[in-house]
Amino acid sequence: MQAVEWTGHSLRYLDQTELPFRESFSDATDPQDVYDAIRRLAIRGAPLIGIAAAYAAALAARALRPETPRTQAEGVLRTFLEHFASARPTAVNLRWALERAQTRLRSQQWTTAGEIAVLFEQEAMAIHEEDRRSCETIGRLGADLIPPDAAVLTHCNTGFLATGGDGTALNVIRHAFARGLVRRVYVDETRPLLQGSRLTAWELRNLGIPSTLITDSTAAFLMSRAMVQAVVVGADRIAANGDVANKIGTYSLAVAARRHGIPMLVAAPFSTFDVSLRSGEEIPIEERHGREVTRIGSVSIAPEDTPVYAPAFDVTPAELISALITDRGVLRPPYAGAIRSLGQQGGP
Repeated sequence: MQAVEWTGHSLRYLDQTELPFRESFSDATDPQDVYDAIRRLAIRGAPLIGIAAAYAAALAARALRPETPRTQAEGVLRTFLEHFASARPTAVNLRWALERAQTRLRSQQWTTAGEIAVLFEQEAMAIHEEDRRSCETIGRLGADLIPPDAAVLTHCNTGFLATGGDGTALNVIRHAFARGLVRRVYVDETRPLLQGSRLTAWELRNLGIPSTLITDSTAAFLMSRAMVQAVVVGADRIAANGDVANKIGTYSLAVAARRHGIPMLVAAPFSTFDVSLRSGEEIPIEERHGREVTRIGSVSIAPEDTPVYAPAFDVTPAELISALITDRGVLRPPYAGAIRSLGQQGGP
């Protein structure tokens, strides 16, 4: 099963808002439908958002008449790409994928909308394949950092539902389990949208990996009882100094892990790094609608009109992170120089 699949004329995606109760697929031929799917979290996970955005660019070009000249098509497509960047502001993979489409748009290889549609499709397929390979590398390298007979704690969802391959942090766990290193995974429910209980628990069950679901507030208690040997999470954006933006609640885990001497591992492809930002203080943090906190589905769990502050992400300072597991290698602190060197390598 794939979270997204390009059919040649549409983007077929698994609606993650329906999981774990129903596996529902939709086919998007209108790029705005892809935008809306990302906004409502039917398509989610930083790498997968970038892949979906790249395919949406191909759909936008296909929506034009093939013979439309470059002078007309370029303006329409540039406006579309700028609009699409607003779908999710924190996950940098979205902007990274759209910038790759912009590079194709600026090239001299096309004169009509039909030709740029082909180029956009080729770029999207390349991004998708690159992420599949990146996931495999991350999983293999990250498993080397998991101690024997480990209980691993993870937060949010970082498996195939969030990527174009087998996942980032969850793929580290999968590889480590296959080597006999992991005996159990503790899964944070990940409030308020329960990506842990709805998605990660579902993926782990399908993979046959023993797991136990916990409330987010249970994690530090488990650490205090020496019931966790490693924390492995993903990332939505990593600044040049190694600060990490990830699902809200990650910072709390990092603080607790440091207090109890537990490795805090972050797994992400290099496309998630944003070296234009000096530190996590510059990372834009998306705020979600209050009803995601005051309701679970259609059921209200708070008094009507209760004020809500609902950031979707937080920032974990680099000094709390034991290692950054990337598709170009494993980084150890201090991160700034290592990230600079990694960026100079080029290619996944």
